Amino acid sequence: MTRLTVYPDTDPATVLLDTQDGNRIADTLTEIGVVFERWAAPHALGADADQEAVLAAYDTEVSKLMEEGGYRSVDVARVKPDNPQAGELRKKFLAEHTHDDDEVRFFVDGAGAFYLRKGGKVYRVICERNDLISVPAGTTHWFDTGPAPDFCAIRIFTTPDGWVGHFTGDDIAERFPKFENA
Repeated sequence: MTRLTVYPDTDPATVLLDTQDGNRIADTLTEIGVVFERWAAPHALGADADQEAVLAAYDTEVSKLMEEGGYRSVDVARVKPDNPQAGELRKKFLAEHTHDDDEVRFFVDGAGAFYLRKGGKVYRVICERNDLISVPAGTTHWFDTGPAPDFCAIRIFTTPDGWVGHFTGDDIAERFPKFENA
């Protein structure tokens, strides 16, 4: 289930907020400039659905979002538990980083957790099917899908370069509860 947990960035044992209420999640994230919305992801994806099939299924939703936000490129991140690069991908995304571009994700299958660090707090947002999150450029964050990742998210960008991370070198992600402990 979609869930927001907020911690002081110096104390992962202290929970300041823990909610599954969609409106409360959206309102809390709006305070730090992050957009969170519940959309409909009504299209069932086959186990072998590739990027082309996923984008075709969600063409209407993606086209509208791209036009409204001035986005210019789109791709699909789909990782299953049997992916031979799952461990390597997890390690890469677990490292705290920023982007020069907004990080817009529409989850159409599975789940993953965004950890956003802002204003002395860490906001862990567990996103699942039907969730749209837009993290503004420059926001310090990391992403986790656990040791057996199973998610499909449409990723939308303003630049044609797609996902480019600028890693902070901070080990903060090591100190906070992982996705599988949520």
